[in-house]
Amino acid sequence: MKLSQKFFHQLLMLYRPFEKRLNIELSKHDLHRAQWTIIYYLENFGTATLVELSNYQGVEKPTITRTVSQLEELGYVEQVPGKDKRKRQMQLTESGKQMYQTVRMTVDEYEKDILKGIPEDDQLTAIRVMDAIRTNIIQ
Repeated sequence: MKLSQKFFHQLLMLYRPFEKRLNIELSKHDLHRAQWTIIYYLENFGTATLVELSNYQGVEKPTITRTVSQLEELGYVEQVPGKDKRKRQMQLTESGKQMYQTVRMTVDEYEKDILKGIPEDDQLTAIRVMDAIRTNIIQ
């Protein structure tokens, strides 16, 4: 098996179990990964349009629209009044910001657990490699 084949096979073998367990951790807060990713984005990058959120997650806008609507119903996100009604600009509510802090602790514990025994230098190398691959994919 070629090195590139092994690399991508390992990546695929990592992704599903990671997401499955992440969803188990998030379910403690009645959330799933797609919702958490939007909350994460809004907390760390500020307000965003639905198009920006769909580009960030790499999914179609209708998928983001449904997920954002769920988060609105839960009281975690709200639309920012703007001049252009065609562009829904979203932000976290105070409740959403509090939820982020609570869930962040759970996710931090999960991430700490799965990175156990992996030196920081190796983690930084993996981050650089994943970033370079993503850049190559989206160019």
